[in-house]
Amino acid sequence: MTALKREAWIVTLAAAAVLMVTMGSRQSLGLFVSPLNTTTGLGITTISLALAVGQFTWGAIQPIAGAVADRYGPGKVIVVGMIVLALGSAITPFMTSGFGLIVSLGVLAAIGSGAGSFSVLIGAASQRLTANERGKAAGIINAGGSFGQFVFAPITQKLISGLGWMGAMWSLALITLAALPLVRFVAPKTTAPAAHAAGEKKMWPTVRGAMGDRSYLLLHAGFFTCGFHIAFLVTHLPQEVNLCGLPPTVASWSLAIIGLANIVGSLVAGSATSRYRSKYILALMYGSRAALIGWYLLAPKTALTFYVFAAGLGFTWLATVPPTAAIVGKLFGVRYLATLFGLTLLSHQIGGFLGAYLGGLAYEGSGNYQWMWYADMALAALAAVVNLPIREAPVAAVKAAPA
Repeated sequence: MTALKREAWIVTLAAAAVLMVTMGSRQSLGLFVSPLNTTTGLGITTISLALAVGQFTWGAIQPIAGAVADRYGPGKVIVVGMIVLALGSAITPFMTSGFGLIVSLGVLAAIGSGAGSFSVLIGAASQRLTANERGKAAGIINAGGSFGQFVFAPITQKLISGLGWMGAMWSLALITLAALPLVRFVAPKTTAPAAHAAGEKKMWPTVRGAMGDRSYLLLHAGFFTCGFHIAFLVTHLPQEVNLCGLPPTVASWSLAIIGLANIVGSLVAGSATSRYRSKYILALMYGSRAALIGWYLLAPKTALTFYVFAAGLGFTWLATVPPTAAIVGKLFGVRYLATLFGLTLLSHQIGGFLGAYLGGLAYEGSGNYQWMWYADMALAALAAVVNLPIREAPVAAVKAAPA
């Protein structure tokens, strides 16, 4: 293995470790909804709105952070992001209004987590790897985020039980700051060999061209549904467990199982992108979600049902990221992958905003999430269909092809 190749895989593993922290912290926020509501009396809808704003903000910062990283390198972007994430977590216990929660969790924590997330981290690794290796690297990085959910969910529940939700928030802030030394391995001093090429297109013409490409827009449509699905579940699954008369530990272990199963799913998806069309992998994933939700609605609501449901969902949870990033890289190359995949993540999080907020409205209006489950199942089926017409050849090659 050459020195450059070794460095590329060190960057990949370090990026996975950073994502473990930023995603693990973020994906455990649903565990705070009930204790926050009990302490502040703000109501599920108000708290859901703050988390929904966070879903959107996390997506909105992705293309911005990606563009800055593409231009100046990922290191400073990730450092600033992790500090802002810690700040957002640290000030949340002092917020006693809906607006305050929006500032702390909906803006600060979300911006910080987003700046140290998929677009910047996958972009940093992809510019050091060949096309066949990028999908595998994206799967490893994604698995890091899933491992974070597996680790953080039960730990966060233990912290809430032992220190109260305020102490748990402060603990998450300290854990985030403790992970800062990892950044030097994500952004080593050497320049990525694929970062600059003679005669390359500028960023904004590339972005404008991408936004006019049918396959890229179809990819956005499918990823929108993924965001709706994940945000609804990560925000409201603990309350769903409570509605079924089960203890909070079922919710925390369900979230942990989702993370554990997604480690396997992410690695499988990342490896599969080198052998199969990514659009078919995505269609299969989204279709399986629709079928699994249908099974859940018919099954008895026991702890075992939630654990099986979590394992099934977890296999595809964020395993959609490697094939989605692979398609973006195939269409437009990796020079501006952090920016272009960041825009795709923005569409994901617009869906996330709706999934988190509409879930709160549904609960306040009817006392359950029945209609949200139906909407989630229908959108998953639709996402499976819209991925099928995507063309995975590079855009330049597609335009040059004879009619």
